[in-house]
Amino acid sequence: ERGRLVVCATPIGNLGDVTLRVLDALRAADVIQAEDTRTTRKLLSRYDIHTPLEAYHARNAAARTAGVVTRIADGAVVALVSDAGTPGISDPGARLVDACISESLPVEVLPGSSAIITALVASGLPTDAFYFGGFPPRKPGQRRRTLEGLAELRATLVFYESPRRVAETLSTIAEVFPRRRVVLARELTKLYEEVLRGTAETLMAGLLDREPKGEYVLLVGPPDSSETAEAPDPDRVRSRVAELMEDGLTTSEAVRRVASEMGLPRNVAYELARVRR
Repeated sequence: ERGRLVVCATPIGNLGDVTLRVLDALRAADVIQAEDTRTTRKLLSRYDIHTPLEAYHARNAAARTAGVVTRIADGAVVALVSDAGTPGISDPGARLVDACISESLPVEVLPGSSAIITALVASGLPTDAFYFGGFPPRKPGQRRRTLEGLAELRATLVFYESPRRVAETLSTIAEVFPRRRVVLARELTKLYEEVLRGTAETLMAGLLDREPKGEYVLLVGPPDSSETAEAPDPDRVRSRVAELMEDGLTTSEAVRRVASEMGLPRNVAYELARVRR
């Protein structure tokens, strides 16, 4: 057979979710390139597969891609697996796929598990249109600007997030999208699977009494009609802010209160409060 890259979707948690076609491909391959060899070794052991296993991850992809492409060009069948789910989605596998395509080498994709689709369906949010944004920026300012740039997109927003930053990201969502439905999905298909629904603020409160664990899929519902309606009169916003400041609130506190009362993103309330006529 001609050499080729076989992209294999593996389970996102429950090892029983692997497809028969993927198992056949892993057995038949000359070598498996794995994002996490420890995780992949568990899958291979479960199904008594003894194909040679090599590491291909973000830290070594730049150095190893050319060599893997050369092996495929020389006739090797290489299976590519990610840590979990479908390779090429927010992982280094996309680099190897692109390199093979650039060299006109065959790339075969075997479908299977995807945390994005699993979380989207479980969320109960609209699925007719959705946007996947990978991992949100780590810096608060960049994260806010990214979310603000998606404010008018009539689609469910889907992101990956780590347990270390999920609370910070929820805080930013609470400021930018205070009224939207938000869903947190973690440990999908595993024993302790959770799908939590609410607003960003209520979900943040739920994280206060426990340490976030596991990788999260974070989903934000699309804007509703009231969110895209005509903005309130700036004079009304400024008048209410002034009233609250007379009662002793700081400017920041007053704007936050007005944003909550009028159902506005906090940054919009700030801008309206500053408008002069």
